[in-house]
Amino acid sequence: MNKVLITGSGPAGISASLYLARAGIDVTVVSAGHSSLEKADKIENYFGFAQPISGKELLENGKAGAKRLGVKFRDAEIVDLRLTEEMKYEAFTPTDSGIYDCVLLATGSQRKTPDIKGLKEFEGKGVSYCAICDAFFHRGKPTAVIGDGDYALHEAEILAQTSSRVTILTNGNRPEYKSEVKDNIKVNEKKILEIAGKNKTEYIIFDDNSYIEVSGIFIAVGTAGSTELAKKIGAAVDGDHIAVDKNMASTIPGLYAAGDCTGGLLQISKAVSDGANAAMSIIKYLKSGKNK
Repeated sequence: MNKVLITGSGPAGISASLYLARAGIDVTVVSAGHSSLEKADKIENYFGFAQPISGKELLENGKAGAKRLGVKFRDAEIVDLRLTEEMKYEAFTPTDSGIYDCVLLATGSQRKTPDIKGLKEFEGKGVSYCAICDAFFHRGKPTAVIGDGDYALHEAEILAQTSSRVTILTNGNRPEYKSEVKDNIKVNEKKILEIAGKNKTEYIIFDDNSYIEVSGIFIAVGTAGSTELAKKIGAAVDGDHIAVDKNMASTIPGLYAAGDCTGGLLQISKAVSDGANAAMSIIKYLKSGKNK
């Protein structure tokens, strides 16, 4: 049986899971945190409801329908996504990994950028959002990761393979990790005042006027969104959105995206349509045997 991973349990992901499950495909929906739809108090512009419905109730109904069809839901964070030699997808959580034939990215548009002086100015000049993409440029040099969760720890572990020193900066927050921090990674909980340098990043200055020298700074606040995961595997992106064709296929075979992470109209109806479209495309792709 073909296995498909869906990241994100919002309307796009759940919509796709319904079609995939009905096609006899083994579907796992993995999500961490809550969908932005849950914050909607009253929805009055969605087809089929004579009276307003809350976003939370709409999501619960969607999940119940998917579970009835055999869709598996898991509360976890996907921190990395890689292609195997067999052109399968290996998805990593903080505690384990799994192999899938196709992946649908549907975690919405949730890239988080901390409000730190100098961060925007040094994007592309030492500030990066993908360790596996840019660690190469800082070999043998000190690096830092800004974040306080498992995503930040995972990025730090990648950097530790090539950097002379790696420091996780929690920016005043208490870190929460599901796995152990290795000895070659330091954690600094001081509040960040500024990122400084001449033509590229050179220092991170803290609010007590202390500082550390850095060659590269990697932003990993919160959880890894769809765009970050797409970048890790080499799929094309357009700004903060994943580039997809009319079938919701990315530039990497077997990798699809749906919903807010693809841009356009940020509405439930559009997300549901994207999910259905992506699912039909995945079914066609798997039946073609191109994943073998």
